[in-house]
Amino acid sequence: MSQVQKIMIAVLGCFAAGFLLVGTSKEKTSEELKSEAMVRTVSNMSRMASKKCPVAIKEATTSQVYFADETDTDKETYVTLKWVGKDQDKFKLATCTLHVTLGGISKLVIDDKIIIDKDV
Repeated sequence: MSQVQKIMIAVLGCFAAGFLLVGTSKEKTSEELKSEAMVRTVSNMSRMASKKCPVAIKEATTSQVYFADETDTDKETYVTLKWVGKDQDKFKLATCTLHVTLGGISKLVIDDKIIIDKDV
């Protein structure tokens, strides 16, 4: 077999592989797209809350918090993180709510004292 024939077979093989990839790939349904968007929204909200809430709690109490003890969300508009104070912390319970529409903390309550309260 000559070099030209080998190159032609390799090119045809690449075309065949390309047609197979395009033919077997399927388009995402609207339900799959909505599901992916919801996952991205929840992920972004949680990431933003995990960045902003510990900073706000440290400013209000001088205690550094890291991982929330409890999380509550409707998976569309808000996420609420709760921290239970340990022995070394200067608070017993801190609750921080972040709303997507505000793009930041909408409510911060530390030991039943409202630190931040913004209307949604």
